[in-house]
Amino acid sequence: MRLSFPVLTLLSFANLADARMPKQYTIEQFLTTVSVRGASFSPDEKSVLLSSNQTGVYNAYSVSTADGGLKPLTNSKESSYGVSYFPKDNRILFSRDAGGDENSHIFLRDLDGTERDLTPGAKVKAQFVGWTKDKSAFRYLNNARDPKHFDLYRMNIADFKSSMTYEDKAGYAFNGVSDDGNHLAFVRSKTTSDTDIFIYDGKSKEMKLITAHQGQAANSPESFDPQSRYLYYTSNEAGEFTSLERYELATGRKEHVEKSNWDVSFCYFSENGKYRVVGTNEDARTRVKIYVEATGQQVTLPSLGEGDISGIQISRSENKMAFYFAGARSPANLYVYDFGSKQAKRLTDTLNPAIDPAELVESQVIRYQSFDNLSIPGILYKPHQASPDAKVPAIVFVHGGPGGQARVGYSSLIQYLVNHGYTVLDVNNRGSSGYGKTFFMADDRKHGREPLWDCIEAKKYLSALGYVDPAKIGIMGGSYGGYMTLAALTLKPKEFKVGVDLFGVANWIRTLESIPPYWESEREALYKEIGDPKKDRDMLMTISPLFNADKIERPLMVLQGANDPRVLKVESDEMVAAVKKKGGTVEYIVFPDEGHGFSKKKNQIEGYGAVLAFLDKYLKGAS
Repeated sequence: MRLSFPVLTLLSFANLADARMPKQYTIEQFLTTVSVRGASFSPDEKSVLLSSNQTGVYNAYSVSTADGGLKPLTNSKESSYGVSYFPKDNRILFSRDAGGDENSHIFLRDLDGTERDLTPGAKVKAQFVGWTKDKSAFRYLNNARDPKHFDLYRMNIADFKSSMTYEDKAGYAFNGVSDDGNHLAFVRSKTTSDTDIFIYDGKSKEMKLITAHQGQAANSPESFDPQSRYLYYTSNEAGEFTSLERYELATGRKEHVEKSNWDVSFCYFSENGKYRVVGTNEDARTRVKIYVEATGQQVTLPSLGEGDISGIQISRSENKMAFYFAGARSPANLYVYDFGSKQAKRLTDTLNPAIDPAELVESQVIRYQSFDNLSIPGILYKPHQASPDAKVPAIVFVHGGPGGQARVGYSSLIQYLVNHGYTVLDVNNRGSSGYGKTFFMADDRKHGREPLWDCIEAKKYLSALGYVDPAKIGIMGGSYGGYMTLAALTLKPKEFKVGVDLFGVANWIRTLESIPPYWESEREALYKEIGDPKKDRDMLMTISPLFNADKIERPLMVLQGANDPRVLKVESDEMVAAVKKKGGTVEYIVFPDEGHGFSKKKNQIEGYGAVLAFLDKYLKGAS
């Protein structure tokens, strides 16, 4: 089966004539905009715990629900992310790793401001799961016993002593616990598109498969209901897109709950089950519905304009709701909604006040036909200054993954490039999530080929727009998108004028052999999608940019975090060295205090500013 969508042409030559030169902003101005994330209500619901990078590094803050007043709770030079208020007082849990190494620990911040690492240990990774129903303890995952496996622990908050409640020796991925503590949900990945759900019964000690199926089907646990009667889960066993199902724990009976023409992507409940929150991934946007569980009626959400509501957290009293709202020209802001008054209040104002939103651009969802007539979605950003009489350069932007998705929303980097005269097409090449399982599986064991060819067709789409200079189109991406950039410059060396690689894979053999130990539950699935580094060594060498570096003809820029545990720094080191040996043009920036992605503003300013200078020199300024 092949997905087919109509080609949408969202730009007319009539509005091309309205081109104007916008006020341009520096990267420092763009990154003065604040990023906020996460939400946890205080016990009295007068404050919300969030994480903000307003000082240049993420730290935990409390924000008043009355007036939006912000109070810092941590003051670290390493990114620290608020996790949760304690149930009965204003102590908090937060997480922190070391320089982006992803070995995050759970920390306690006491009422006097002192901090304590509750999950110490070198190369140990811990993850908060949630509070027990009686609020006397919290559950968390920890791989201290075996780096490859996460055991489930319970930590009592009276004395902060831990006890293991489940020892994982099977290598399945933990995915939830019922409120009564008797049932655990796990996922086993046979491939990246074929997954099963297992439920462990704590009383009988039995692990039970509940999603036996034929063929390829992705099954994912979403939430146990608060009464511990059902497991709600998503599945695409019956069609292209995931629907919402539920499994009755006592009887094994399955019921269909909800479906859409898009993927149902999440489902969870408020504290006592008054509300059920369901989200769907609708053409790279999140659509949220909140049901009153007793009646099935939907809550009318506030109308805030063009954009998405996300990150919904309902308070324990079930009287209030925190959520984020963002659009292409508006970074995410935190709101609090009162169910009684039906009023929403904005608590943050994250866009730099020096930036006029009218100088930024809206995103537009487009589709183009690829080489085999498969319809490829993308998100297009057109500069205000672009016109047929003043054609601009363009960037094919490739998301991470494989299996990620370019989504509608605010991006400082993209808006910065567009503001300075670059059209950007954020591509959802085959293999991207959100467009059905056939589309998602279409890149399996075809990396460096068909997905890359989709990016080349994106270049052709851009070339046909009346305001893009066909001779000045580059490619850029991070992680798997960085691999696609390097693959384009090595396997299709004449297609793109330049490439910008952000921590991308250069040598698939090394990357697959060195995946972090805590990815053990996904190892075989990755091997089946991309290739086995032993069995498929020749094929992986063929598609790895490092072994084709002598073919590079175009200027390349590489940005890398020194502590990256997913794509090791040596990958970029060797790629850059190979280009230099050939006498090619390459610029290289390494951040010693970053991992897989750049979380510190000082590094983003240096890196993204250098990217624009590189593009201005080798793409915009090229003859």
